[in-house]
Amino acid sequence: MPDSIPQKRHKSPIIPYRLRRRLAPYGFLSPFLLLFAVFLIYPLIRSILMAFTQSYGPQATVFVGLENFKFLFKDSQFWRAFVNTVYFAIGAVSIQLPLSLFLALILNQRIPGRNLLRFAFFVPYLVGPVFVGIIFTLFYTPRYGLFNQTIDFLFGFGLDTRWLTNEYLVMPAIIIAATWTIVGFYMIFFLAALQSIRKELLEAAEVDGAGTLRRLWHITLPGIKPVTVFILVTSTIGAFKLFELPYILLKQNSGPNDSALTIVMYLFQTGFESGDLGYASAIGWVLVAFVVAVSYAQIRLTRTFREDA
Repeated sequence: MPDSIPQKRHKSPIIPYRLRRRLAPYGFLSPFLLLFAVFLIYPLIRSILMAFTQSYGPQATVFVGLENFKFLFKDSQFWRAFVNTVYFAIGAVSIQLPLSLFLALILNQRIPGRNLLRFAFFVPYLVGPVFVGIIFTLFYTPRYGLFNQTIDFLFGFGLDTRWLTNEYLVMPAIIIAATWTIVGFYMIFFLAALQSIRKELLEAAEVDGAGTLRRLWHITLPGIKPVTVFILVTSTIGAFKLFELPYILLKQNSGPNDSALTIVMYLFQTGFESGDLGYASAIGWVLVAFVVAVSYAQIRLTRTFREDA
């Protein structure tokens, strides 16, 4: 073949290789970043701006500055919701953490059917708060409900107890339903933490004469402290976001004398029933600030205990 056959020239790429190499990770991340900006960043910024306005529907908005926050701190309905939410958070967390740890300690032992029991305790978390609300509405039915029937069988009273119409019993009823829902979920975290503790430490302590309680106090609990702090913070945050469960249990109302009104429920009533999205945004951001402060205090407090130990 003659040597004069022209060779094809490769065109240089429009974007240099080094630049493409640097931009490639951002290209892969761009779908997530776009969705994150549209569905999270924009709503957050929008809600901050709305907190300084008063709304009379979607098209009527007036800038009022800090008036929403001033009115909020004088709003007796908000403080009723705040007290109810704190009551639920303290009651729920105080019951759920020890109970989930107790179940994890039991099911971490070699007992017959432990895998089936783990699954049985975890399943309620999968059904969701709406379905749990429907189930417990039937459980709390006077005379014929499973809850009252069980109490009457064990103690001989309580058959006519009206859990959801008594202002002193409605919040304990919600705490019981929430505990049934979430305790198995926290149990899984404690199980994972317990299984990460080195068995050599427990065996050495047992050889040295340490009993079950001493091993629990000096080895097990310090070993699972990071997971305990994580569950404490997340359970507190979840408690302050309470909405669906009482909303379904009480058939879309806030209970007798607003005894089951929570902050998020009040936010929903203000923003989507009354139409004042500006005041609802102010309620939401006050709740965010309070939850951040409580979570920070919990982390610092547990860290202080760890340093003292």
